[in-house]
Amino acid sequence: MALTLYVDTARWRAHHKHVQEQFPGLVPVCKGNGYGFGHDRLAEEATRLGSDVLAVGTTYEAARIKDFFGGDLLVLTPYRRGEEPVPLPDRVVRSVSSVDGVYGLVGARVVIEVMSSMKRHGISEQDLAQLHAAIENVRLEGFAIHLPLDRTDGSDAVEEVIGWMDRLRAARLPLHTMFVSHLKADELARLQQQFPQTRFRARIGTRLWLGDHDATEYRGAVLDVTKVSKGERFGYRQQKAASDGFLVVVAGGTSHGVGLEAPKALHGVMPRAKGVARAGLATVNRNLSPFVWGGKQRWFAEPPHMQVSILFVPSDAPEPHVGDELVAHLRHTTTQFDRLVDR
Repeated sequence: MALTLYVDTARWRAHHKHVQEQFPGLVPVCKGNGYGFGHDRLAEEATRLGSDVLAVGTTYEAARIKDFFGGDLLVLTPYRRGEEPVPLPDRVVRSVSSVDGVYGLVGARVVIEVMSSMKRHGISEQDLAQLHAAIENVRLEGFAIHLPLDRTDGSDAVEEVIGWMDRLRAARLPLHTMFVSHLKADELARLQQQFPQTRFRARIGTRLWLGDHDATEYRGAVLDVTKVSKGERFGYRQQKAASDGFLVVVAGGTSHGVGLEAPKALHGVMPRAKGVARAGLATVNRNLSPFVWGGKQRWFAEPPHMQVSILFVPSDAPEPHVGDELVAHLRHTTTQFDRLVDR
């Protein structure tokens, strides 16, 4: 009885191939919880794709994944002097976002991140003059630019990359490879056409692993079902049942990520109105669960427990039975499954 991630493997892998065809030279990204699939599974899939490089989030992730992937590992978090040293093989490439960081990685393989409109990490245009001397003592694998997802000001992602290509060229820095994030396939093709001497490599995680929503599905198994009458008390807090129905104990609790949400950027009136409504209902202990039964998302009977959730299913819905599985709409990047089943 488990929270299970079912994967339509043939369909999932067909999507990977489609993305790879759209983005020649693709660098798969495997970070965090491995986009819900785990590091070892994504390392296996990247190998299957024939990838020569796998991008990971941190040096700690690189240390864990190195035994599952035989190619190069590109660490996305920039190097900082004073960071805890992690023993890593020479096939690990470090990102660096400052001139001082380049000087701190003598002899290492590095990718230098430039500052994009994200304003997160990266060297500035003013730093370029100092880079010539700094890169003499490292093995430069290329430059990188991490672009924003939304462009509410109407600016053009390709133009932003071109701007940096022009700055790097004017500074007489090597332009053999540029790693990019969050570009569309046609945008990547435009860049490649304009700069045929440079190899543009798209670093892609979400679009690659989670781009086909119908290829994966979470399901929680029903562990117990108890009939309750209106007004009857139940649970840790001894709340009263709002009507006749069933208390359904289903696999999947807070340790799986059920009931835990990361903040979302909301756009538009309707999503904001729904957010306000959800917050209002939560103040009276009404919280919608991610579990679906009888074609509807069901309410938590009380806050999810560590490994299970208790749902309230009204008596006018079909009665669940032990062993049934409820589809769960869960966010992959915050979910930890009990088991993964390839279909």
